[in-house]
Amino acid sequence: MKVHAALAALVLLAATTLSACGSKQTAQAPQPPKVSVATPLVKQIVDWDDYIGQFQAVQTVEIRPRVSGYLVKVHFDDGQRVKAGETLFTIDPRPFQAKLNEAKGQVGEVQATLANLRTQLARQEKLIAIKAVSQEELEATQAKVKAAEAQLTAAEAAVQSAELDVGFTEVKAPVDGKVSYRRVDVGNAVNADQTVLTTVTTVDPIRFVFQGSEAQYLRFKRQHPNGDIAGTPVRIKLQDEDSYDWKGSLDFLDTMVDTSSGTIRGRAVVPNPNGFLVPGMFGHMQLQASPPHRGIMIPDTAVATLAGERVVYVVNPDGTVAVKPVELGPLNEGLRVIRSGLSADDHVIVNGQQRARPGQKVEPTMTKIEVPKADATPDKGGK
Repeated sequence: MKVHAALAALVLLAATTLSACGSKQTAQAPQPPKVSVATPLVKQIVDWDDYIGQFQAVQTVEIRPRVSGYLVKVHFDDGQRVKAGETLFTIDPRPFQAKLNEAKGQVGEVQATLANLRTQLARQEKLIAIKAVSQEELEATQAKVKAAEAQLTAAEAAVQSAELDVGFTEVKAPVDGKVSYRRVDVGNAVNADQTVLTTVTTVDPIRFVFQGSEAQYLRFKRQHPNGDIAGTPVRIKLQDEDSYDWKGSLDFLDTMVDTSSGTIRGRAVVPNPNGFLVPGMFGHMQLQASPPHRGIMIPDTAVATLAGERVVYVVNPDGTVAVKPVELGPLNEGLRVIRSGLSADDHVIVNGQQRARPGQKVEPTMTKIEVPKADATPDKGGK
């Protein structure tokens, strides 16, 4: 019995020892953490600079009468689209028509006087040869003819002025666009060049005005050393939009930097055929800041900060994690452009960075970087 008890004790001790050794061995060999890796997305891209700005009309014209009088008719509905030359208001034309008739009568009277003087002059020019009239009489008649001709010129000018006044009783739209609300109702008196009747604002195209920093200006100008900025593409999204659906082109950069703000004023032109965009609206604009070039892009979430430096975690061929400092570019189609520090063959950790440590082995799973669908929508231009 004592032998059996001793053997049992030995077996139990051996089992305990083996179990402890197995547990220790298991603790010393943990499984490497799992991470998702992908090679950067490489494609032809352009850089875009971001701005905030406001839409403005190409032309906004205050409609004022050219003659004074009483308003007798309004020819438009508030907010209506109108064409250049279309009548907007009518001022009572009767006083001006009466002045025109009077001016025409004056022309007829002067014409009759002038015709009589010319007949008299022609007769005297024949009689002077036989000395039937004196030289003084001939010269006096010649002077009367010239005076009558001058009176006729003045009378005809008065007719032209009166005709203009009659025409000005029809207040017309100077440009194509949308007319605002009427400021004066029928029956009220209006004063020439003073009373504002309404405004007409052009619709298509529309301008987008923005302010850029001096640094953005310098970078943009270095990309266009010849000054060929006109036509540089822009794209705009409105406050309630997720994508840049409105396309246009740059047409103007101011000639000086505002010393108080360190910014420079720029302007783009955007097609607006349906009149959806109106002056005063705000928008987010992107200006093409570079020609097409080869771009290396990764998800913005794959970029980390280490000791104040922007870095990317990559997996080496032997499965160990390495850190690569990178220079970041702008976001493009929802992905972060990497200007330097990363190659197209690197295996970038795009998921599981929090489990990765430099020099540590990991278990990588290959995945693919794709452009986010919400940002991949192609630009539509004017709606």
